[in-house]
Amino acid sequence: MCGRYASFRQAQDLADTFDVAEVTDEAAAVPPSFNVAPTQPVRIVLERLVEAEPLTVRREMHAARWGLVPAWAKDPSVGARMINARTETVAEKSVFAKPLATRRCVLLADGYFEWRRDAGRKIPYFVHGADAGPVALAGLYSFWRDPAKAEDDPTRWLLSTTVLTRAARPELEFLHDREPVLLAPGILADWLDPALTAPEGALAVLHAEAPRVDLHEVGAKVGNVRNDSPELIEPVDA
Repeated sequence: MCGRYASFRQAQDLADTFDVAEVTDEAAAVPPSFNVAPTQPVRIVLERLVEAEPLTVRREMHAARWGLVPAWAKDPSVGARMINARTETVAEKSVFAKPLATRRCVLLADGYFEWRRDAGRKIPYFVHGADAGPVALAGLYSFWRDPAKAEDDPTRWLLSTTVLTRAARPELEFLHDREPVLLAPGILADWLDPALTAPEGALAVLHAEAPRVDLHEVGAKVGNVRNDSPELIEPVDA
């Protein structure tokens, strides 16, 4: 699964890396964090259809709440239970089926945290790209309208997101049986392509070879969401 990650690079640096044409003010205002937790604002990248003839899309960066809030939800709290979506069943569940077809995105991260269980202890690790660059976590997004806010209130719409997960690759199985779906740069455009609306086509993209990762054990402080500093991703003293 994926329940905590780090994202500390500046919005413009990420935009340059992922060829983003437009960064919203909300995305630019998301603070750097070494301990991103569910329900917090995160940066996502998506592509929107600008013109149908000729086909023109624009890659944009937005701020979204981590934890997908479906349109039918009575309040945003339901999103806390939808921070992840399993690739094996995502097309079968109504809450994720429509986003899979038309609302795909990536969450931008510098790496994610996972805890290994050992004799009753939970040992945290930081998993990051082998090239030390940012990584793209495959995700879905949704819009929820707050019924308590007026029609002309620009904050009445809540953008939320979830991270897709799959069975862990062999070298990560010792850590956890699940891992977030990391997308290599070469298939990012395929995943974000708004012209791709067939669920089977979207799922096929997720089966592409994942980018290589490195990992190391980190200190226990990352377990407390109130802690947020560079030391959280530093290797523990051997």
